Amino acid sequence: MLDKSSALSDVKILDFSHLLAGPFATQILGDYGAEVYKIERIHVGDDFRRWNFFNKKVGGYSSASYMAWNRNKRSIALDIRKPEAKKIIYKMAESCDVVIQNFRPGVMAKRGYGYDDFKKINPKIIYCSGSGYGESGPYLNKPGQDLLLQGITGLAKNTGRFSYPPTQLGAGIADQLGSLNMVIGILSALHYRNRTGRGQEIKVDLLSALLQHQLQEFVAVLNLNQEFKRPDSGVGHPGSGAPFGIYKTKDDYITIAVASLEDLSEILEDENLKKYSEGPSGAMGSDLQIKKRDEIFHYIENLTKNHTTEFLDSKLSEKGCWSAPLKTHKEVYDDPQVKHMDMFTTFSHKHYGKVKTVSPAVKMSETPTKVSRPVPMIGEHGLEILKEFGYSEDEIDSFIENEIMSIENYE
Repeated sequence: MLDKSSALSDVKILDFSHLLAGPFATQILGDYGAEVYKIERIHVGDDFRRWNFFNKKVGGYSSASYMAWNRNKRSIALDIRKPEAKKIIYKMAESCDVVIQNFRPGVMAKRGYGYDDFKKINPKIIYCSGSGYGESGPYLNKPGQDLLLQGITGLAKNTGRFSYPPTQLGAGIADQLGSLNMVIGILSALHYRNRTGRGQEIKVDLLSALLQHQLQEFVAVLNLNQEFKRPDSGVGHPGSGAPFGIYKTKDDYITIAVASLEDLSEILEDENLKKYSEGPSGAMGSDLQIKKRDEIFHYIENLTKNHTTEFLDSKLSEKGCWSAPLKTHKEVYDDPQVKHMDMFTTFSHKHYGKVKTVSPAVKMSETPTKVSRPVPMIGEHGLEILKEFGYSEDEIDSFIENEIMSIENYE
């Protein structure tokens, strides 16, 4: 019976993806209620299972990276190189809506799992491919890794201080933006299919995703014919003037996004600060605030160091300025607003226990997103999945015996 409490409860997904970009996309779709069949490599599973932060495993079982991107899925582990496994996958594809994969371009088609192969089985199938740089061109064989993408797209050279090397972000931003583009493409294709009955192929790449999400920077540089120059201070954007930035305080740091120098002069008890607001000004501040932004930043920071973060944040808020404290991940977990929004949750598994994670970000009134399944073990659901597709226990036992599939907790 159709579960109408979830927006995508009637959508079935064959998920060949691994590492981050694909799995995060299918996890989001799973949060919305889609049935996600995660097809993993026999015995070893997704490579991210072994990529451990701090050289530790969550629950003594798997990496935090794998735990982060693979909830709300059922795992079936198959040796997709074998004809018997291909027959299983083709049979599943007959009633599935979406196929998603992020192998290097051409790999899946060579093995008989390309769009044209699945389209013959199910003309309404939606096939989403993820890659680093598209499926042709001079970067075709370059690894589509997040740090490389941050460098190639100009993001790293636009981040950090001028006297320091270019700086990468502390999260896999290219992969995650690629994931969101996959979700947007798949949802759009499902809507189109509902209207026309036609499936289609979707191609998403991380290069385009990271370019797309630097729109204002590229529009500025390409149309004003001027490159950004990184500040040699904590000013928060290479196109901004002071005081926009992150400042040292007596006990930690504070972000100041919008504050007039007049207000800062009063709060920090220094009249000389007002001199930097003299002359022509625009939305980004006076000409001096842009030309002398590093000088102004250091001037302000010498004053903020005399006050606590709590004091400054309170005084700035009273003036209607935009400011906030900086927090570690552990501090964010205890943040009152984050708690109020229920942005952390847990899931539990009989083998590795309870795992804390971030809740789905989108809230829906009629079809709420939810974490309904824990992260699976390798091939954990192979038995039940194949039974649902009409295979007998004898057939499944034969698949296991002949190394066509594996079930990590098979008894």
